[in-house]
Amino acid sequence: MAIEAVLFDFSGTLFRLEADESWYADLTRPDGQAFDVDEKAEIMRRMTAPIHHVVEFDEETQYAWDHRDLDPALHRKVMMKVLRASGVPTDEDAERLYARLLDPLEWTPYPDSAAVLDLLAAQGVPVAVVSNIPFDIRPSFASRGWDRLVGAFTLSYEVGAMKPDPEIFRSALGELGVPAEAALMIGDSAEADGGAEALGSRFALVEALPTAERPDALLAALRRHGLVE
Repeated sequence: MAIEAVLFDFSGTLFRLEADESWYADLTRPDGQAFDVDEKAEIMRRMTAPIHHVVEFDEETQYAWDHRDLDPALHRKVMMKVLRASGVPTDEDAERLYARLLDPLEWTPYPDSAAVLDLLAAQGVPVAVVSNIPFDIRPSFASRGWDRLVGAFTLSYEVGAMKPDPEIFRSALGELGVPAEAALMIGDSAEADGGAEALGSRFALVEALPTAERPDALLAALRRHGLVE
């Protein structure tokens, strides 16, 4: 069956959270030393880790982690613990970093995100963004005029289901009016985004590399599936 719709993940697929030095201004380790490059990168990775544990949790925090993208309050609770366990020295510092995570205008698009959205729109192929996330990402698109290119934003905290639960993919496909067998899901997690295959959709994996290191993976994924020449 020909592909009639494309579903995209958000974090690590269309956009990536990338910090500049302003994120770490006045931030030091508990020993008073500045965070090095690797430590800063690890903090960012832990804030955006899609599936796997990044620190040890007690039972209450484990519940918050497992349900974090369904409830903004649970997400905040667990991420405060993750940041403090990652060496962020104070609650105030953790709050400052967390606020930037929640700001959709802080996220950086991949170099080919605009191109794939434009190409699909030109071909009349509808698009949905399917994301495990506890906040509204629509401003990331609207600020660039890309919201008109997205037929559905299917966000876990709004629909009450998280990838890989088939329900979140079913919701997106229902909004687009396309059968699962005619859809392609593109994402950076085989475990989460690959859940679309349970409904019969195709899946393409991209790596969640820094945006400067991944110029055309989305275009390549479309090309592999016959959507780009």
